[in-house]
Amino acid sequence: MMAKILVVDDEADLELLIKQKFRRKIRENTYKFVFAQNGVEALVKLQEHPDMDIVLSDINMPEMDGLTLLTKLPEANPIIKAVIVSAYGDMENIRTAMNRGAFDFICKPVNFEDLELTMEKTMKHVTQLRETVQAIKENNILKMYVDETVLNFMLHKEFESALMLNETIQATVVFIDICGFTSITERVPANTVVSLLNNLFDLMVKEVIAQEGHIDKFLGDAVMAVFRGSFHLDRAIDAALAVRKAFESAQEIQAEGAVFKPQVSIGVGSGEMVSGNIGSASLRRLDYTVIGDAVNVAQRLQSVAQPGQIVIPSGIYEQVKESFKCRHIGEAKLKNKALPVVIYEVLE
Repeated sequence: MMAKILVVDDEADLELLIKQKFRRKIRENTYKFVFAQNGVEALVKLQEHPDMDIVLSDINMPEMDGLTLLTKLPEANPIIKAVIVSAYGDMENIRTAMNRGAFDFICKPVNFEDLELTMEKTMKHVTQLRETVQAIKENNILKMYVDETVLNFMLHKEFESALMLNETIQATVVFIDICGFTSITERVPANTVVSLLNNLFDLMVKEVIAQEGHIDKFLGDAVMAVFRGSFHLDRAIDAALAVRKAFESAQEIQAEGAVFKPQVSIGVGSGEMVSGNIGSASLRRLDYTVIGDAVNVAQRLQSVAQPGQIVIPSGIYEQVKESFKCRHIGEAKLKNKALPVVIYEVLE
């Protein structure tokens, strides 16, 4: 990889000398040098070349000296590293330079073999910094696509060997659907639909996270959330109530002449389920999720729920009836269930 180096020195001969000493490396695109006469000109060059890697700077220069330039570099380019190349190699100048962020200090007259070794060492450090910054950016982007629970799982030492393993857990699943949203998608542009949907999803996600749940997946205009750990059922219902309240407080959406009042229908299922990676290791496409009868029940209860309803089965009702106010709805025939399921609506 080519190193881009800014040389800041008011000695006219130094530019010619550097070009001569490093002519082969310049031809091979190992080094690219940019030259400035003083600190002020150097800052201009850094604006023109934001991909600069190293600054080689003298101390004694007109307009802005090298020690002052060191204090300006972090704002101009926080990644770049500076090496002071000066005849003023007394301990006071060396200490001042290092305290102001210099990576190294070389005394004039310059030993070009020493200078090249220093440049290589400095470039290696800059490369490591850039890779770290890139990894942080990629990690932050990854967090936008992958739930924190999955990221934590991926950090386990056994992650690669345990890709297709799973565990049986006790948890609660909540399916939240935006009622009638499909109708508005027929009347407004696709980019508007995406923006509206993201804003509504954000209302849901905030309440799920507040109750220590995690988003398992987005399904069209619906969300699947999973709650694990202590009091997972209570926390899931609290989240469902909070989501419904947030939607009740949301303003009507007007777009392209269409008026839409956001509402949600919610189904809750709780019990034993399997947690793990579902998919194909050969295809390298896996989905870290939960499956089981309780998950299916939650999805099907959501499908029978009316706008504004939070629907639970009788089994959950018996567990939460002392904590939440519920209303008996009746029986519902759910897909792939032999017998009708007695269902309740959570009111508050």
